[in-house]
Amino acid sequence: MIHLKSDSYGLIVINPKLSNDWLHWRAKATPQNIALLFGDERWRFAELDDLTGQMADWLLTLDLPVNKRVGVLMQNRPEYVLMIYAASRLGLTLVTFNTRLTPTEVEWQIEFTACDLIVADELNLEKLQNVGSHKIHLAPEIGYLESLPTGQVKNSVKGDGVTNQTQAIVFTSGTTGRPKAVPVTFEQHFYSAMGSSYRLGVETNDIWLSVLPLYHVGGMAVVFRSLLYGTAFDLHPRFDLSEINKALDSKGISMISVVPTMLYRLIESRESWPVSLRLILVGGAAASPELVAAAGELSKSGRPLVATSYGMTEVGSQFATQTPAETLEKPASVGRPFLFNELRIVDADSLQDKAVGEYGEIWISGEVVMSGYVDNADANRERFVDGWFRTGDIGYLDEDGCLFVVQRRSDLIISGGENVYPAEVEAALRQHPSVKEACVVGVPSAEWGEIVTAMVELWPGTQVDGDELTEFVQDDLARYKRPRFFEFVKQLPQTASGKIERKKVGQDMSDLFG
Repeated sequence: MIHLKSDSYGLIVINPKLSNDWLHWRAKATPQNIALLFGDERWRFAELDDLTGQMADWLLTLDLPVNKRVGVLMQNRPEYVLMIYAASRLGLTLVTFNTRLTPTEVEWQIEFTACDLIVADELNLEKLQNVGSHKIHLAPEIGYLESLPTGQVKNSVKGDGVTNQTQAIVFTSGTTGRPKAVPVTFEQHFYSAMGSSYRLGVETNDIWLSVLPLYHVGGMAVVFRSLLYGTAFDLHPRFDLSEINKALDSKGISMISVVPTMLYRLIESRESWPVSLRLILVGGAAASPELVAAAGELSKSGRPLVATSYGMTEVGSQFATQTPAETLEKPASVGRPFLFNELRIVDADSLQDKAVGEYGEIWISGEVVMSGYVDNADANRERFVDGWFRTGDIGYLDEDGCLFVVQRRSDLIISGGENVYPAEVEAALRQHPSVKEACVVGVPSAEWGEIVTAMVELWPGTQVDGDELTEFVQDDLARYKRPRFFEFVKQLPQTASGKIERKKVGQDMSDLFG
């Protein structure tokens, strides 16, 4: 077991206006504290500071883009963390690409962001073979960086210190079938970290097991929180159940962030929990009733205590979270907003606030809410109203002001923590010459939260099966977006106005495959 001896007082409040190179300040404050664990390796803040200077030097040898945007297509690994730190040091904006996307999907995101410099690892380099004239570089491994002399940007502060500077552009799916680009700022990271610390607490020897992808805002948030808290995080390349359990049992892990699918598998795989583990933070999707019940029983056992949360890319990770004690009392709730955050439950037609216990659309505001999607004026007009952000999610408040999320964004499917918008999947299916129309819906699943299913109407005289359609869309849709089940019908159910009756399709598919 790794025992971390801290020489700090834990949480320190860094004035974010000093610099966006937070590693620089953390390395000055607690240079010998353990910062990062990866497998059997670990690094202190001072060591990461040196390596970040060398990574920054390596980036400066490249032809940096005028718009300062650098794309990253990598699995979770220490070099990705160094890219995050080095970009902050140089005042660059990272554009993070989901490694589960197809080459076609990645290419569109590269073009949309005008990102002409991309850094990738060997596992993902092949996806970039046909993206045009962009400058593509293989990420240097730490061993290579350690062979470089200490460079000109070591311990220097190149960022402009403006907290609303964009740290990264992270893509989230959109109802139009195209993903939306979210600018995540240092200010969002700062206030999100502060809000989380006030709600959940920070201990000097905390080790946060980080398995969420770094291309997701939830994974990236842990990187910045470790700098502000002066604590360590244990990075994992993927959710490997045996490796996660091994780390929980041997590394003194105190906190772990998971999506419901991960929590389901963890609960199924364990009979006891290490004493060091004080918190399992679950978010990314609404937990199923079965999972809520299992988590409640798990919490009653004394170890560990589950904290439910509500957030999204647009708020830089968490917006509201319950303490473990509150989750035990109200397992179906996601708690109250963080400090400096506000929310309302609004009637979509009258735009008036709903009463306690009444369903309505969740509207939010606060320092963690983004300023607007990148180059998407239509979405910004639709989603921002008088300083409030319309989430599109449906929920209600109880008499204590606790939020209960009834349904995430109307048609959104969240499967294994990944967002799937039906419009994108339906558009891909309709490209097949036999498909006249398709309706894609999510079916509840205890393990996955939801699974993607499709009801398909074919053109008269044509024939196709689910396997053929799955193969047809594999180049355009990431695996998690492809339907698991197909139902072929003569005609999709329609409303009186001739629109596809999505609610009826959802019910029918749940009856068939639920």
